[in-house]
Amino acid sequence: MSFPRVPEVSAVVEHFGNALRAATTDDFPYRHWLLSDMIPESLATAVLILPIAPPLIDECGGVRDLNDNNSKRSFFTPELRAMFPTCEVFAQAMQAPEIARLFGETCNIDVEGSYLRMEYIQDTNGAWLEPHHDVPEKMFSLVLYLCTGPEASEWGTDIYDNQRRWVGRSSAEFNSAVIFVPGDNTWHGFEKRPIRGVRRLMEINYVKPSWRDRNQLSFPDQPITLSK
Repeated sequence: MSFPRVPEVSAVVEHFGNALRAATTDDFPYRHWLLSDMIPESLATAVLILPIAPPLIDECGGVRDLNDNNSKRSFFTPELRAMFPTCEVFAQAMQAPEIARLFGETCNIDVEGSYLRMEYIQDTNGAWLEPHHDVPEKMFSLVLYLCTGPEASEWGTDIYDNQRRWVGRSSAEFNSAVIFVPGDNTWHGFEKRPIRGVRRLMEINYVKPSWRDRNQLSFPDQPITLSK
């Protein structure tokens, strides 16, 4: 018997859908949605024990998209889906029409024809992100926190106002998440601070068809559809 037991796609869809329906809205300093208990505990555990080592990055420069580091990033691609049932089940659930409809309704966006992008991020000490707002090709950004350890609650996303002044920090409670629709005012980052252990999270996006990095997509030949 394999450990942990990876739940069925339908169970992940139901669990994740319930979390989306229970999302609370916060409009300061820009609209975002706060969620908890995002995925079944067995799936969260399965992600944490994926045999994917944290990347060794000497200097991130405050950004993730450095040419020298891009090859070290982990996306739930067709190759990873074929290797690990955890990645396959999670990606199939996020691709499901029921979840796509809920994302569209929650964020008031038209997701039909977009593509699923899922990145597994493992930050280690020295990682940081300068204040930035996501590119408009991302239709929404969801950050799912899978941080563990006594200091993990301090590893949430830092939030800034229009003048890029720090105004707060999201909670990094295990299995919680935040969603926002990228815009000119959605400044966020990660202030440099000690990371004793590994800061694990998932970034989940639906991206527009114009997305250039097709090798980052979970289903590069299957756009999101709202019909079964």
